[in-house]
Parts: sequence; structure tokens; C-alpha cells
Amino acid sequence: METIKPEVLELWPELEWIANENLRLGTARVWESALEKSVLSPDDLNRIPFTLLCGPDLKVTFMEHKRAVVHIARDSGNKMNEFFGEELPVDMDVLISGAILADVGKLLEYVLDENGKAVQGSYGKYLRHPFSGVSLAESCGIPAEVCHIIAAHAGEGNMVKRSTEAYIVHHADFMTFLPFKQKSQS
Repeated sequence: METIKPEVLELWPELEWIANENLRLGTARVWESALEKSVLSPDDLNRIPFTLLCGPDLKVTFMEHKRAVVHIARDSGNKMNEFFGEELPVDMDVLISGAILADVGKLLEYVLDENGKAVQGSYGKYLRHPFSGVSLAESCGIPAEVCHIIAAHAGEGNMVKRSTEAYIVHHADFMTFLPFKQKSQS
């Protein structure tokens, strides 16, 4: 039986929420692959800010933000299933996997400068994280409905018809980003 590497499970205890074992293991494999290809370590992810767009004073870490997005998406999906389940069912495994993977491409987009500060690297200047995230996910056999969430969670998704699960992740992500962005601009 395949197991999840301890450093990935430590970053993502929410992987256990994915009932489908193949999807759970595949989602973990994407993170394992990203960590292998990245200059960022799990410790860096618990230290660096979740975005480069809110200035140097942002204290919310990459993992705090990402885990909040997953929790908000899961809670939203559960409520939507409770109230609209027959008319607008939410696939919770797809939703949770997509939320966990939405920003995995940032591990390729970001590098650390000489002071250990996260900055956009040369790769990231050409391919933003939705693109690199889909590439990582596809290379690990993640299904199209999850890759769609990764591709559509950011501004790039405004050009496509989002699935219900992609809308949930998009809004969970932006409701926990835009207030910080607005605060940094005031």
C-alpha cells in the first residue's frame, strides 16, 4: 500500500478528508513532486507570506492561508450540499483536492532571495502558479475536474466557465486574499 510522505501529511492533515484513496494519494504525490522540484522547504512554507502582492509586512504564512482556504471551501461545500444537494451537488473529494492543490504551482513560481525572502523567480515570470500547478497535477494523474479547479481558481479562471467546485475554491481563496490586499493599499 502506498503511503504519504510524513512532511506532506504534516503540511496537509486535510488530505484525510479525501475519501477516494486514489485521489488522496494522487493529491499528496503532487505536493511531493512540487517539493522535490522547488527550492522551498516545508519550513519555508510555514514562514513565507502567502502572497507577494500585499507588501513586506504581511504576517499570514503560505500554509496558514492555504489551509484556511481548504477549511472554508469544505465548510461551504458541505452547506451547499445540505441546502442545494439535489439541484447543485458538490463533489467533496474533487473540491478538497482542488483546494489543497490550487496554489501548489507557487512552489515553482517562488524562489528565495539572498535574505531568505520569497520572490518571484524567472520561471514564475513566465508561468504563473495556475499553469504550473496544472502541469504538476497532470503529471501525477490528477483528473481533469480537479485540474480545472487549479486552472480556474485565480484571475485566469475569469475567462472560462467554472464548475461549482471551482467557484467555491475561487471565492474561498479571494475572500481570504482581497481584504489583505486592500489593507496593504490603504
